[in-house]
This record gives sequence, C-alpha cells and structure tokens, in this order.
Amino acid sequence: MKWARVRWQALAVALPAAAFGVASVTTSVKASRRVSRGEYLVSAMGCGSCHTPKTMGPDGPRADASRFLAGHPEDAELEPPPVLGPGPWVAVSAWDTTAWSGPWGISYSANLTPDENTGIGSWSEETFVGALRTGRHMGVARRILPPMPWGAFRNLTDDDLRSIYAYLWTIPPIRNRVPEPVPPRTAR
Repeated sequence: MKWARVRWQALAVALPAAAFGVASVTTSVKASRRVSRGEYLVSAMGCGSCHTPKTMGPDGPRADASRFLAGHPEDAELEPPPVLGPGPWVAVSAWDTTAWSGPWGISYSANLTPDENTGIGSWSEETFVGALRTGRHMGVARRILPPMPWGAFRNLTDDDLRSIYAYLWTIPPIRNRVPEPVPPRTAR
C-alpha cells in the first residue's frame, strides 16, 4: 500500500513536470519552424539582393556576407543619379542595388538587422507586419518607396510575415544608419 501511494505521489509530481517540459519543447519546435520558414522566405524572395551591400569581385558584384541585410552602407559616397528623360526608362540603381532613383526621388534599402538603433531592433512584430501590410515605415510613417515590392509582400499570410520577423531576429545586428530618402527633383 505504502509503495502504491509513493508511486502516485511521484507520478503527481512527474506528470506536470513532464507536461511542462513537453510544452517547452513544443514551443521551441514551433519557434524553430517559424525561424526556418522565415529564412526560407527571405532567401526565396531575394531580400538580400537589395538589402545586402555588395563587394566587387573578379566576376562582378557579390553579396558581402559580413553585412547581410544591413541595407545601404551609411558611408557609401554616391554621385547624383543620372537624369532620365522621357522614354521607356523609369529608374536607375547604384552598382550594388542598395540605392535607387526614379520619379519618387532616391530610396535606400533599409537595415533589416536587429540593431536597436539603426535596424529593426526596436520594432515589435506588430510594427513589422504593419509596415508590410500598409506600405508605411513602421506601419504609420512615410511611404515605403520603390523598388521595395511591399504591395506583393502584403499578400503573404500573417504567419509568413511573423516568420520573416522571427528569422530577422536571429541574424547578427549590424550598426548601419541608412540615409533618409531624397525627394524627387522639382522641374525647373
């Protein structure tokens, strides 16, 4: 009888502990799946094409892995973009595709790393999702400018956008203050 009671007491302690452990593992597995999904989406959508600075190699520009998703380099010195006349051309890009110019002015790719001061490190998940849903910086401020295809990204599911956010929080934070956009030139 005594052993039966001891077994029940042990079971009464062990079952909740085991359930808590399973819940922790389940949460961890879900978080891991979310991060993996986010990594897949960032890769498949080519976010690094515009948000990662490049270095020039023997075969042309290539992504600088040490500045992955850090946006347009704050120390980059660019000459004014060429003026495009009327015709079929509407935009030009800097050689590393982190700066673009068109009828909207000049836009610079954002720092998507979790740096608190120069990236998305102060953004909540809600703020991030809001930005891609509304096409507004932080979901409420200035417009997100071309060539950022936020109009297509807003069609992703909430879970996909949250997965991208979760993944971005796993990459190294990089301090890189991207310049503010430049408004279009006025006609003279």
